[in-house]
Amino acid sequence: MKIIRGGVTAAKGFQANGLACGIKRSGKKDLALIYSEVPAVTAGVFTTNSIKAAPLLVCQQKLKKQSAQAVIINSGNANCFTGHFGMVYAKQSTALIGQLLNISDALVLVASTGIIGKPLPYEKIKKAAPQLVRGLNTSGGHRAAEAILTTDLTTKEIAVEVTLGGKKVTLGACAKGSGMIQPNMATMLAFITTDANISAGCLKAALRDATEESFNRITVDGCMSTNDMVTVMANGLAKNKKITAQSADFKKFSEALRFICLDLAKKIVLDGEGATKFVEVLVKGAKTPKQAKDVAFAIANSNLVKTAAYGSNPNWGRVAGAVGSLGLPITEKQLKIKFSSFKRKTIRIAVDLNLGTHATTVYTSDLSVEYVRINGKYN
Repeated sequence: MKIIRGGVTAAKGFQANGLACGIKRSGKKDLALIYSEVPAVTAGVFTTNSIKAAPLLVCQQKLKKQSAQAVIINSGNANCFTGHFGMVYAKQSTALIGQLLNISDALVLVASTGIIGKPLPYEKIKKAAPQLVRGLNTSGGHRAAEAILTTDLTTKEIAVEVTLGGKKVTLGACAKGSGMIQPNMATMLAFITTDANISAGCLKAALRDATEESFNRITVDGCMSTNDMVTVMANGLAKNKKITAQSADFKKFSEALRFICLDLAKKIVLDGEGATKFVEVLVKGAKTPKQAKDVAFAIANSNLVKTAAYGSNPNWGRVAGAVGSLGLPITEKQLKIKFSSFKRKTIRIAVDLNLGTHATTVYTSDLSVEYVRINGKYN
C-alpha cells in the first residue's frame, strides 16, 4: 500500500464538485456533490445519538439496498430538529440530484452539517444544484472537501493505492470535523470512495471494523453530534476479482480502509476547535477491551487533563484522578503513568493498569481558551 496524491476522486470513475450556494453567511463553499459513474456497493455508519438529523434517517433507509451512486452534502445548516420540512427537504435534495444526473433518487444519499434547529434553505440548494452537477469532474475532490467544512481550519483528504489480485485498487476520502467530537460517532462527516470490486457484506464489515479503530477512538470535547456519518462507495471499476470474506485480498483491503479512516480521524483531532496540542492516550494492562477503552476516554475527556496539556503542565495527578473516577479495583502500586514532554505539540500519555492484557489508544486534543470562544458564539 502506498499513499498517493488526491482525495475523494482518486479512484476510477469518481467525480466531485463544491461551490457556495449562500447557506453560509461568510460566502464560503457550502454545497458539495460526490458522484460515481456507475452504481456502487455502499455501506454507512451513523451516529448513535437518539436525535438524528433528517439526512441520516433518509440515508439509513436508502442504504438498506446497499447501493448508491451520489451524495449531496451541505454545510452551514445541520437540517436537524427541523420537523416535517426537514425530512421533506432532505428527500427533495436527493430527488433533485437524481433528476439532474439522470439516475434514480434511490441511489442518491444526502448529508448536512452545521447549526441545529434552523430550517434548511432548500431554495438555495435547488438554485445552485444545476451548476453543482455541471461542474463535476475528476479534479473536483478538493472543492468538495472545502465545501463540507464548518469550524474546521483545514480540509482533510487522503488517497492510497493497493494491489489486489494483480490489479491496482485505489481508495480516496475526504472528511470534516473539528468540534462536538466523540463517538459513537463524532461531529464529523467522512466520504470514502474506492474502485474495488467487493461484496456488500465485506464492505460493511470492513467499514465497521475500520470505524471502531479510528473514528470511534477520537474525542475533542466528549460531545456527541446528531449528524455524524461515514459512507464508503465501491464501484468495482478496478476490475479486481471480487473480494469476499474468504479471499486473501479482504485483509489487505480492510487494512487500507483502516489506514484511511485512522488518518482522517487524526486529522480531525489535529484540527480540533482551538486545539494547540495533539494528545495520544495509550492504556494497556486492562482486564477487558471495554475497560481499556473506558479508561482511555476517561483520561482523554478529562477537562483537567486537557487543560494541563494546554498549559504544558505534566500533572500526573489529573490522569490518576481520571482513572480512579471509574471505580476500578486498582491500587496506587498497580497504576503506572508515563508522559512524553508536555511542551511539544504532540503529547503521549501511557497508562498501565496491570490488571490484564488488553490495550487501546485514543486520540484527543487540549482544551484552550479559543475553544470556549468559538463555542460561546456558535449559533
